[in-house]
Amino acid sequence: MAQTKRTIKKYPNRRLYDTEISSYITLEEVRQLVLDNEDFEVRDAKSGDDLTRSVLLQIISEHEDNGQPMLSPQLLSQIIRFYGDSLQGFMGPYLERSLQVFLDQQTQFRSQLNSLMGQTPWTMLNDLTERNMDAWKAMQRGLIDTAAQVIPTPGGSRGGKKSG
Repeated sequence: MAQTKRTIKKYPNRRLYDTEISSYITLEEVRQLVLDNEDFEVRDAKSGDDLTRSVLLQIISEHEDNGQPMLSPQLLSQIIRFYGDSLQGFMGPYLERSLQVFLDQQTQFRSQLNSLMGQTPWTMLNDLTERNMDAWKAMQRGLIDTAAQVIPTPGGSRGGKKSG
């Protein structure tokens, strides 16, 4: 049976109503849904507009204000500079892939730490770093190749596109 996406309604009073459990929930409970890999969307109760991104950004903002932030002012400034840039459309997928590579590496590293069978931690870390660098370079090459097909080249033509 296909699992349906959980719907959370956001009311004008900023309260969030989880239709699955028929109860109001807090922003922290929405965060827990993310941590639990629940598939959900947040909709404006009146208009039906999708508010999922803005609620997720609100969660990030609150966590950035509390404790040790992950997003430095420099990183945030760099991200802001991509808005309106010709590469804006590539930034989101690039960041998603980069984070996925990081998560895969983290999982791989933890797995290797649990099965240290005779290897020194430094040897294992060096091997993992080399594999991760190869994966990172391959991902970057793929994104650069894709960007080269879309970005106009000098003289007005687009790389990779045939006219007519």
